Amino acid sequence: MTILDNSHEEHSAPQPRSAKTAPRTPSAQAGTPRPPALNSFLDRFFQVTQRGSTLAREFRGGLVTFFTMAYIVILNPLILGGFSAGNAPTDVAGGWLSAAQVGAVTGLTAGVMTILFGLVANLPFGLAAGLGINSFLAVSVIQEVTWAEAMGLVVINGILIVLFGVTGARTAIFRAVPKELKAAITVGIGLFIAFIGFVDSGFVKATAGGPPVQLGNGGSITSVPTLVFIVGLLAMGILVARKVQGGLLIGIVATTFLAAVVEAVMKIGPASETNPGGWHLNTPVLSGQLVSAPDLALVGQFDLFGSFARIGGLAATMLVFTLVFTNFFDAMGTMTGLAKSAGVAHKDGTFPRLKSAFIVEGLGAVAGGATSGSSNTVYIDSAAGIGEGARTGLASVVTGVLFLGSMFLTPLTSVVPLEVAAAALVVVGAMMMAQIREIKFSKFSVALPAFLTIVTMPLSYSIANGIGVGFISWAIIGAASGKAKKVHPLMWVVSAGFLIYFARGPINLLLGA
Repeated sequence: MTILDNSHEEHSAPQPRSAKTAPRTPSAQAGTPRPPALNSFLDRFFQVTQRGSTLAREFRGGLVTFFTMAYIVILNPLILGGFSAGNAPTDVAGGWLSAAQVGAVTGLTAGVMTILFGLVANLPFGLAAGLGINSFLAVSVIQEVTWAEAMGLVVINGILIVLFGVTGARTAIFRAVPKELKAAITVGIGLFIAFIGFVDSGFVKATAGGPPVQLGNGGSITSVPTLVFIVGLLAMGILVARKVQGGLLIGIVATTFLAAVVEAVMKIGPASETNPGGWHLNTPVLSGQLVSAPDLALVGQFDLFGSFARIGGLAATMLVFTLVFTNFFDAMGTMTGLAKSAGVAHKDGTFPRLKSAFIVEGLGAVAGGATSGSSNTVYIDSAAGIGEGARTGLASVVTGVLFLGSMFLTPLTSVVPLEVAAAALVVVGAMMMAQIREIKFSKFSVALPAFLTIVTMPLSYSIANGIGVGFISWAIIGAASGKAKKVHPLMWVVSAGFLIYFARGPINLLLGA
């Protein structure tokens, strides 16, 4: 078996346009010199001209894709790490990840996997740490296991996705889950990410009595950092709405600069018990060295099976299941949409080197866990480079090389306060909400499971709970409303697994565990 899958390749690429008024003649074909690009190795290897593109477009598209994705090099360390145990997500054993080290491996893994994807799959898609999974790890998974064990689960998740791609099972499973439920999972993750952003910024806070949460303090915005979050949210929203290339990255940089100016003038300081209105995670002070050699100490720091010993096989298996589903459906939907945008998709939604793309995307999850940077997956932001004309994997190679260069800029993450990162999370969450258009809310047998999937994730602070509730309700309501034959057998299998997952407490008591 070879990882290169050239099936349908001869039918996938748009043919070069020919002039209607000037048909080619034998003499013209023989006497007209071919463009230099046709003779180049890059053009032949990546089929640039065959897909109706040029080398210039591919380089430009790769550059644009990098600038639209580069925010992850700053945002991922803010989600997964910190600069001390006091401002980083800590695991059950009190362990934490260094933000500088997370930034370095984020650039490394994104660079290597994006280059590999371009070389093997020959598609203009960029890969980097997925925001849904990294938030899930930081908020939920490390409440039960250590960071090393959590990354071990990510590696297992990636291995399974690779196997699904190799055997063709990935396509079968994808078709078993109704498209409305797939869309609901994406929307729910988006709402969950946005809610995390609102909480991290202080825009929404828990209350001791009354409603579970409220706006700010007593229904009012009282801190300057929260006000900076609002300004950043609006600025990023405007940039994205106006389709400015690299809008999120520009917004993060600009809002961080604003925060630094505010801190220089007002001397707010870090948040603490005596200073509840201070900055969270990082205090935006522009000082010290901003460029340094990357610290890759996190590479290889994962425990493959430690979580199974710590929390038991059932609980660890359900965490892996959640990671697989989150990775699985988001990536497949994203790749399908990007292939259509690039004009390389077939009528049935498939695209050239489909199996190769699935396998490399799965390897991104393995690499992300192995480097402790979280699962790497295809980014919808790649659409920006496609919009600039990118049609082949050459653009991905350009993007990947730039990601490798970003490893030397990881000290910049120590300047970005959590309030700025939170604004980006809300914007990304809003982007993911766009999938709600795929759900037919006019059919209540569809509407209720989709609704339960979407709202359960943020309300229970768990992606796993949302997926489980959605699967179970879809199967039961579908069967009870006379549509049992339309519920795929795999849906029943998965729903049964989730029923066991939700009842694991009583089951453990019965088993004396």
